[in-house]
Amino acid sequence: MTVPQNKDELLQAIEVSFERLMKELTEMPLDLVSDPVMEGHVKGTWMSVANLLAYLVGWNELVLKWLDHDVVGEAIDFPETGFKWNELGLLAQKFYRDYQDVPYPQLIERLQSAKIRIVLLIASCDDEDLYGKPWYGKWTMGRMIQFNTSSPYDNARGRLRKWLKNFDQY
Repeated sequence: MTVPQNKDELLQAIEVSFERLMKELTEMPLDLVSDPVMEGHVKGTWMSVANLLAYLVGWNELVLKWLDHDVVGEAIDFPETGFKWNELGLLAQKFYRDYQDVPYPQLIERLQSAKIRIVLLIASCDDEDLYGKPWYGKWTMGRMIQFNTSSPYDNARGRLRKWLKNFDQY
């Protein structure tokens, strides 16, 4: 998929990527979701499907935090308080821990809820808000949202499909 350049393209990218990902996540056998079967977000580590889902929930809720801060004019601590951009693997591991006790079906619900709220916030913006000016460094708000929603959805789906392709019993 091409990089979105306006609000409509961003919404379409999120919807298409999300629906494809949700098909994979909802068809996943529940007895497999906790097994550490995929390469983790830190080199040399392994993660489960539930960890991957926790990672997506964490990022979506972080995007919401950024947007909430922006709406009220508060400073945004990118990417997250206590983390630098070169520490995203550590942030991923924090997300795994944050959601480790949330059952898989509830993680899916949280991801769906966060995605719906992100879409509603995007819908309340115009192209100028999303793509007309830098929001973080050289990146526009729309691009930062895309970096942390539709792109990770596509990446997660690719990870899942790669693992399932190599999974003998599935």
